[in-house]
Amino acid sequence: MELWIGLTIAGAFLQNLRSLLQKRLTGELSVNGAAYVRFVYAIPFAWIYVAYIWEGRFPDLNLAFLAYVTVGAVMQIIATSALVAAVSGSHFAVGTALSKTEAVQAALLGLIILGDAVSGLALVGIAVSLIGVFFLSGSIRTKDFLQGDASVWYGVLAGTAFALCAVCFRGASLALSVDVDASMPGSSAPALGLAERAGFTLAVTLTLQTLLMGMYLALREPAQIKKVTRSWPIAVWVGLIGSVSSICWFTAMSLQNAAIVRALGQVELLFTLVTSVFFLRERIRIREMIGMFLLLLGILLLV
Repeated sequence: MELWIGLTIAGAFLQNLRSLLQKRLTGELSVNGAAYVRFVYAIPFAWIYVAYIWEGRFPDLNLAFLAYVTVGAVMQIIATSALVAAVSGSHFAVGTALSKTEAVQAALLGLIILGDAVSGLALVGIAVSLIGVFFLSGSIRTKDFLQGDASVWYGVLAGTAFALCAVCFRGASLALSVDVDASMPGSSAPALGLAERAGFTLAVTLTLQTLLMGMYLALREPAQIKKVTRSWPIAVWVGLIGSVSSICWFTAMSLQNAAIVRALGQVELLFTLVTSVFFLRERIRIREMIGMFLLLLGILLLV
């Protein structure tokens, strides 16, 4: 198994676990408050990881890195809030399914922004897995897409924003590939390693997101900051699991095209379904079995 595959599957599994924990906070926190938890409580763990793997080589904080990480950070905030709004509306299935179009959109955006080409077989895999997602997301009718419900548009926005942030995070990590000292004449210092680039990109991203959302909450929802602080017994686990999941995602996207990583990451839906069947004792339907088969087929075409 290639490293990026194992990292993506691990990231998807941990993301599913984080979502289960984060769901327990939605009753007392607003949409933005719940989104803020995943950023602010993950910061300490991200920087601890960076300190652990650090080997004294300083990254080149070039304009490309700063631009990619800023756009990616903002897009992930928008995507997170849009996804929560999409699944909170009257068309839960449609909103969820449209948010999962991120892999298709990431393929196009990756080609435009980074020049990342996707093979024909990978495109087929992305398309097949997307059809599987639609089967797993519920009973979706054509008129649901045409009615213009807010859930539809929030789902589209979430998918686009998730796709753009994935491409930008890959771009930011790749922009750190050259060390400052290594670029100096006569220097033999090696370039930053893969783990260092991914970890540093994640830590800077979380710091920026915490500052931006913190300012927003202080101005628009000041009561949420105190509620976020009081939620620490659960939130600290959300932060820990979320940071490890993000480390897996960021490292995988440093190794592989963001569209392919995000498409493989849809295996998270299978983890969710297994959780509902074995832990919540819910029955699996024919439609869901077809969805699982198509999703697995698409994933096999990708890997």
